[in-house]
Amino acid sequence: MIRSLRLAGSLAAFCASLLAAPGAIAQPFPTRPVTLIVPFPAGGPSDALARAVAQKMAAPLGQPVVIENLGGANGVIGLTKASKAAADGYTISFGGIGTHVANLALYKKLAYDPVADFAPIGPAGAAPMLLLARADLPANDLREFGAWLAKHKDKASYGSAGVGSISHYGCVLLLSSLGQNATHVPYKGVAPAVNDLMGGQTDFMCDQPTTALPQIAGGRIKAIAVLSGTRLAQLPRAATAAEGGHALDVRSWNAFFAPRGTPQPVLAKLTGALQQAVADPALRKQMEGLGVDLPAPADATPAAVAALIARGIRDDVPALKAKGHYLD
Repeated sequence: MIRSLRLAGSLAAFCASLLAAPGAIAQPFPTRPVTLIVPFPAGGPSDALARAVAQKMAAPLGQPVVIENLGGANGVIGLTKASKAAADGYTISFGGIGTHVANLALYKKLAYDPVADFAPIGPAGAAPMLLLARADLPANDLREFGAWLAKHKDKASYGSAGVGSISHYGCVLLLSSLGQNATHVPYKGVAPAVNDLMGGQTDFMCDQPTTALPQIAGGRIKAIAVLSGTRLAQLPRAATAAEGGHALDVRSWNAFFAPRGTPQPVLAKLTGALQQAVADPALRKQMEGLGVDLPAPADATPAAVAALIARGIRDDVPALKAKGHYLD
């Protein structure tokens, strides 16, 4: 009897110690705010998409998603920090074709591995790239633009959000298709590049509809072409690259990531929150008005992101390497 009482007492003490030990019993994820590292400056198209979707993810998660803008080096600074974060779901990141594909061609030694260091959560959205020009540039379609560029290639310049950004890469592919060259003027983000285009300091650029549409509507810049296979509803007069005689399909895509090693139940909770976010009718309508295609909820999966990265590494990295643009 005494031995049984001692055994029961020891068992009770052991259970009490488990209850008292911090983290001994896993708590439902999340129990505190989630930080989303956006590796771009605030105000750009990727930042706008990240904030809009993250805001809608907060409700299903039951916790706010706090944005941390950490721009620089085409996303390398922010994603290097994100890759080293604790794999517990409380620090996630936002990236895309520039950070997880183009940087593989631009950096001889990248500080993070886009595949090995991250676990995809799901895609956030995609948008066609537009060929934009200063308002007084004498060209209104891709054929006229090609003719103008042939005459002014020694003086023509184009801006971008920086070497390796989708705005840079889009124009690299366009110029390659046109068989022309122009001087690249990299900026620290889309906003200053658009400002100089409006001011006439540069002649053209490639950008997403998110930031370009208001400037086009105001007559401050013009849309020459849609660099993909489908016209944009908001710009019915802007023909596609295919209509202009060029087989281009340049689209920007973005996605959410967690550090590699994040537990599967946590990833599943984050993916579920993303799927609920992109299903929100108000968000879909908002993004549609900005020319952004949100994925169908069923398509917002880690596998979809892995496929985008694999296709980019197969098709896009060799094309960019061929241009010889290296940052280090």
